[in-house]
Amino acid sequence: MTKYLWSKSATGDHNAQAIQQFMSGQDVILDREIFLFDLRATAAHAGGLNRIGILTDDELTAIVAALGELGVRFQSGEFVLEPPMEDGHSAIEFWLTEKLPDAGPKVHTGRSRNDQIQVAMRMYLRDSLDRLNGLCLELAQSFLNCAENNEMTPMPGYTHMQRAVPSSVGLWMGGFAESFLDIAELVAGTRDWVNICPLGTAAGYGVNLRLDRQSVSDDLNFSRLQVNPLYVQNSRGRFELQALSVLAQATMELRRFAWDLSLFTTQEFQFVSLPDGYRTGSSIMPNKSNPDFVELLRGQHAIVQGAISELQSLLSLPSGYQRDLQLTKPPVIRAFSSSLLAMSLVVPLPTGMTINRERMLAAIDPELYSTDIAIERVTSGEMSFRDAYRKPVSTDDVKGRTPESSLEVRVSPGACGDLQLDALRQRLGKSFSESYD
Repeated sequence: MTKYLWSKSATGDHNAQAIQQFMSGQDVILDREIFLFDLRATAAHAGGLNRIGILTDDELTAIVAALGELGVRFQSGEFVLEPPMEDGHSAIEFWLTEKLPDAGPKVHTGRSRNDQIQVAMRMYLRDSLDRLNGLCLELAQSFLNCAENNEMTPMPGYTHMQRAVPSSVGLWMGGFAESFLDIAELVAGTRDWVNICPLGTAAGYGVNLRLDRQSVSDDLNFSRLQVNPLYVQNSRGRFELQALSVLAQATMELRRFAWDLSLFTTQEFQFVSLPDGYRTGSSIMPNKSNPDFVELLRGQHAIVQGAISELQSLLSLPSGYQRDLQLTKPPVIRAFSSSLLAMSLVVPLPTGMTINRERMLAAIDPELYSTDIAIERVTSGEMSFRDAYRKPVSTDDVKGRTPESSLEVRVSPGACGDLQLDALRQRLGKSFSESYD
């Protein structure tokens, strides 16, 4: 016999239960990720009901205490969200009703489960974007530390996967540092965009109560109300899609870093070595040391891209709530949980890997000075650039040149001789300060 929040009688019909199990899907398991947000939003909603006379002061106090107890039990593992519970929202109401038979059933007044999932997911996105922003800044700092420690360490620069000019580890790592600074700004902007409160719009058409939506929104630290109830329903999945899009910027950059490491750790390159914890061995070949971590990191973007595709495929719907929208939750939670973990594990890697300076130097052969020589012929007034480009480089032209000397004279702003790492450091400090204001 199973009783659902919305049902008026219990059912023991096996087929009916199977149908309900299909419709509930993974909800009760996934709701573990948003359960604490749901509890907090429920307490705020109860506060709003108190302000319009639906709940007495004593009832509100009892409800808030019961929600706090449930949160403690959930975090300790004493209370577990699992089947046959339909979802976290039902679990909260059944808990309150059991604990407070008179006050508990009043809490859902003026509220739909659409309200609950929308506000809980909005709070989840806000929290996830805060964590993403922090990790982007930590990654920027780690890459910048590595760049500063290896500012003039020479390595070949590549275009089309072919050796092109002398470059440096400082330039390589500095590129990732600046990229993650930019991504952090995108994340912060998206966080501001999603930080609007949908609670109090019910199933998409409002209710015949003058709900204190603004105060509830303020209690939950939203920047403003999402006003139109129908827009709230129509925006479900779209806000998640935007959050995934900035997550994809981060995982796409991590994929590039992972590709670099996949190449540079091969025996053919041997430019860098990974710390032991990031490598595994072969089950059959004793001589192998495999960069499994960076290969899985390289594949992480596919998970995010898959989640984006799922949402884009789902969001071909008419106005109003449709049950299909339930399916937006799994890919979002899956993408964020796995990506944030991956990013946290990358943070120590730039400064933890070993740079093989000798191998990098050995890969810089004389023809890589050709561009330097062409520019020197122009600046000496000897010829135009195109003529200098066409003139062959002789043995005398490269005599006495070193990778270090090539880097030192590459002084265009941002180039190896003027990396402007101080500017990135200042920008990073400002971003950290703003994030924790």
